[in-house]
Amino acid sequence: MPEYKTALVTGAQKGIGASIAKALINEGVNVVLNYLDDDSTVSSLVREATDKGLKAEAVKANVANRSEVVNLIDAAEKFGGLDYAVSNAAIYPRTSLLDMTEEEWKEVLDVNLNGCFFTLQAAARSMIAKGNGGSILTISSGAGFKGAAKGAHYSASKSGLFGLTKSAALELASHNIRANVIAPGLVDTDQPRGEFSNEDMERIWKTLPLAGKTEPSDIADLAIFLLSGRASRITGQILHVNGGGLMP
Repeated sequence: MPEYKTALVTGAQKGIGASIAKALINEGVNVVLNYLDDDSTVSSLVREATDKGLKAEAVKANVANRSEVVNLIDAAEKFGGLDYAVSNAAIYPRTSLLDMTEEEWKEVLDVNLNGCFFTLQAAARSMIAKGNGGSILTISSGAGFKGAAKGAHYSASKSGLFGLTKSAALELASHNIRANVIAPGLVDTDQPRGEFSNEDMERIWKTLPLAGKTEPSDIADLAIFLLSGRASRITGQILHVNGGGLMP
C-alpha cells in the first residue's frame, strides 16, 4: 500500500475498527479516526501515527448524523482528501423481535445502515474530487445472511449493507473506486459479549471447521488487502471471515 494516502475509519474506538486503523498506520497511511464517546484508544493511535511521521486526527462523531459525517470528511480534506474509507461504526443492542420498539428499530438502522450510507456517499465524493480513484469497505456481519435471535434490527441493517455496497461498486467503477464488504463471524471483541459468555464463545470457536479464535487482526489483514492495489480487480464482493462457520 503506497505511503501518504489518507484513510477514514468509522467506529475506530475499539475492536475491529481500532485494529484496522492500527494496520493502516503500520502501512504508512494518514488516518482520520472516528469515535463516539471514548477517545482513549484513538488518541493512542494518533500518537502512534504521528510518531511515524504520518498525519492523524481523532474526530468525535455519531455517523447517524449526516452533518457529523461531513466533519469527518473535512478532517480528511486537510490531509489532501480520501483514498480509502472503512465504514465500521455499528451498534447491537439485544432485543427480542416481539418486544422491539419502533425507537429501538430506528436507532439501529440509523447508525448501522443510514450511517454507512452517509459515510460511503461522502467518502466517494471526496475520492472523486481528488481524482485518484479509491477503495471503500463496509463492515457487515454473518448475521446479515443467517439472521440473529434478539437481533432483527441488527441483521436487517447488516443485510442492507450488501445491496448498498454492491450498488456503490456499480456506480463508482467509472471513477476507479472499488467497494467491497467484509462480513465477520464471531470475533473476539466486546460486542458479542453482550450475548455470549467467554465460555460460550470458546465453545463456538472450537466447533468451527477451522477451529480457533477469530481476532480483530484477522479482519484487519483482509481489510488492508482489499483497500490496496493488490485487490485492484475486486469490487462488489462480500468476503467472509469466520473460520468456515458460514459458507453461503
